[in-house]
Amino acid sequence: MRQTGDRIRHAVLFEMVALLLVAPLGGLVFGVGIGQFGVVAVVSTTIAMVWNYLYNLGFDHALVRQGHSLKKTLRVRIVHALLFEAGLLAVLVPFIAWYLAVPLVQAFVMDVSLAGFYLVYAFVFNWAYDLAVPIPESRTR
Repeated sequence: MRQTGDRIRHAVLFEMVALLLVAPLGGLVFGVGIGQFGVVAVVSTTIAMVWNYLYNLGFDHALVRQGHSLKKTLRVRIVHALLFEAGLLAVLVPFIAWYLAVPLVQAFVMDVSLAGFYLVYAFVFNWAYDLAVPIPESRTR
């Protein structure tokens, strides 16, 4: 299992790279001022960083409790990414609607679009991170 420092590094890197991609692209795609969307991105990133740490810690503990290896299969990675994004969706839609003064339906569409990006991004980033920073064999059981 990963140590706390590694989990923090993972969460910070994940969100920093995402923020560099999302803030400018989101403003352009959604026709919102880049500054406004930058605020949405920073707040969303902050919420996502906390969720990332707690979610990944809980997910790994759940895998261990169920007798699974911490080396994630393709299926487990897909489930992992889907559940992560569902949790964020529940929190971020109301925030986006409030901050951008848009209806909940529009905020939902915006967040689902962002979630689609993050779904693919989370899958690719986490896989790459596991390859770049593997868990030592003694900690995978």
